[in-house]
Amino acid sequence: MHDHERAARQSLIDHCRAMNTSGLSLNKSGNASLRWASGLLITPTGRAYDRLQPEDIVFLEADGGCPPGQLLPSSEWRFHCDILQAFPDTNAVVHVHSTHATALACLGEGIPAFHYMVAVAGGDHIPCAAYATFGTTELSHNVLAALGDGVRACLMANHGQVATGKTLAEAYTLAEEVENLARQYLLARTLGATRNLSADEMRVVLEKFRTYGQQRSDH
Repeated sequence: MHDHERAARQSLIDHCRAMNTSGLSLNKSGNASLRWASGLLITPTGRAYDRLQPEDIVFLEADGGCPPGQLLPSSEWRFHCDILQAFPDTNAVVHVHSTHATALACLGEGIPAFHYMVAVAGGDHIPCAAYATFGTTELSHNVLAALGDGVRACLMANHGQVATGKTLAEAYTLAEEVENLARQYLLARTLGATRNLSADEMRVVLEKFRTYGQQRSDH
């Protein structure tokens, strides 16, 4: 195993351990993947993250084929493969059962434009994918239907959330943002109905987000 691949595998482990430490996903719940060579690297199923070694990370072909001699991949490997195939600009997927996003998903609700930062996920709301049994092709289809048109994250009914990014760090950070927004939204809902921003305002915000955080060139 080359150093570059070992580092990529270790990065997956590090991010999954951070899920546990931060409370973003507890114990063995959640999983992550990273585009690699002709396929992807993904966390194995049923293994505690604090015990994982780089050799335990599973390589899958783009169509989900699993070369022999490896641990079994995450039970959610289907939507990881399908997301990376459907969106060429996406290189990483993070799936977590974060508390507030999951609570909202158990109501079958997404996150509306109650705050302008909802645009961080790429749309004027964060949708909730329809429920299907974990690990199924149907669930993967539902997740793909919720993503697209620039939307890079969604809730998953009665399940959790999924976030994507050009890098693993970007996908992980987006999962944190979605959880924080879900927490704020649920808190606001305890006080009454939220005053959601209009579609016109969200279009303005999304346009501003195209260059948000970028430093001006001196040249």
